[in-house]
Amino acid sequence: MSDTPDSAVRTYIEQHRSAFLDDLADWLRIPSVSAQPDHAADVRRSADWLAAKLKETGFPVTEVWSTPGAPAVFAEWPSGDPDAPTVLVYGHHDVQPAAREDGWHTNPFEPRILDGRMYGRGAADDKGQVFFHTLGVRAHLAATGRTTPAVNLKLLIEGEEESGSPNFRVLVEANSARLAADTVIVSDTGMWSETTPTVCTGMRGLADCEIELYGPDQDIHSGSFGGAVPNPATVAARLVAALHDADERVTIPGFYDGVAPLTDAERELFAELPFDEASWLSTAKSHGTLGEAGYSTLERIWARPTAELNGIGGGYQGPGGKTIIPASAQLKLTFRLVAGQDPEKIEQAVGDWVAARVPAGVRHKITFRASTRPCLTPLDHPALQAVVRAMSRAFDGQKIRFTREGGSGPAADLQDVLAAPVLFLGISVPSDGWHAPNEKVELDLLIKGVETTAHLWGDLAGALR
Repeated sequence: MSDTPDSAVRTYIEQHRSAFLDDLADWLRIPSVSAQPDHAADVRRSADWLAAKLKETGFPVTEVWSTPGAPAVFAEWPSGDPDAPTVLVYGHHDVQPAAREDGWHTNPFEPRILDGRMYGRGAADDKGQVFFHTLGVRAHLAATGRTTPAVNLKLLIEGEEESGSPNFRVLVEANSARLAADTVIVSDTGMWSETTPTVCTGMRGLADCEIELYGPDQDIHSGSFGGAVPNPATVAARLVAALHDADERVTIPGFYDGVAPLTDAERELFAELPFDEASWLSTAKSHGTLGEAGYSTLERIWARPTAELNGIGGGYQGPGGKTIIPASAQLKLTFRLVAGQDPEKIEQAVGDWVAARVPAGVRHKITFRASTRPCLTPLDHPALQAVVRAMSRAFDGQKIRFTREGGSGPAADLQDVLAAPVLFLGISVPSDGWHAPNEKVELDLLIKGVETTAHLWGDLAGALR
């Protein structure tokens, strides 16, 4: 456990809280919307602002790394201890588009504090969660009397996460030597709720494809030719219908090869969470659950792979009828992957399955977009246990529970390229409204994030030695 005194940490944070929040508000005023070309200069300004602030914090190395798209920020603060482990913190400084007419109560890029919350685009996703590391490391130094962190501390804050991180993997590969670390901390995640602090232990991967099916060279008369030539729209429908069996398991041969099964202990930990299915369905804007037989809702979205139809098209869609056999049809499919699955093998299996089911007379083309690998940290990993201990100290000894993330993100690229375990440290809660109007961060939880990192570096230094 870290020897950082709790009272000294809290005293330092309280003394600097006001200036910390003022600085965060300044950063939130920069509309670093990576998806909108008109804001390219703002994204660059955001990177420059962060690099300067990290330099002011004490990082001796701060650099803005250019990419073919938006810039990332790299910072490094070596430890004075010769055997100190190295930790890389990941986050992003770009934000989602936002405008007053979207339903914001005030200007989304003019932060305001109300009832213990800071409202503004990026307050939680992800500027607030990146920025708590600046005060956290200073509190760590002040409380321990150190002049350098207990770990070799590195930060990589990208500028294109909200645009799908199109250049991130190449950036990591090109700079893998400088980014080398014993573990990665991702601060772009959240907790179960304000009263249930949790640590995320994994994210699903993703394979994404579009299938194009071609029959006749043009739309043809369904009376003159129907029943005698293949219909690509019918083929598309049959592919979709065959994707799952009666137990909602994916039928593609080899799809489940290597899937890491849930242990009894993991299932018990999931079951400890205060999950209310009716409330969850309300959030999902849905009217019933459905999924792989034998698994709970949380198990399905966190620990089981999926196949989803995202879109289907083909044939006449206008008013009234049009008696044709369409020339083409299209499907868009995504596959969420879990630990043990390889996206390349999944892509091959999907391609073979489609080819075997498309009849003669129908040509097909399948296109896969960039894939993402799943990542999972074992519950007994010493670095994960250090995060749990540090967070428990910040939350006054409260039990820290475990979640996973059903979505996918660039964290897996760091795990894959750097061969380092990925851990998740976030304090955002579902009510923060990521990507939605009136995004906010709970200030008390933000300060808990600061406090967690102040304890974490000393604890990790001991756990990873």
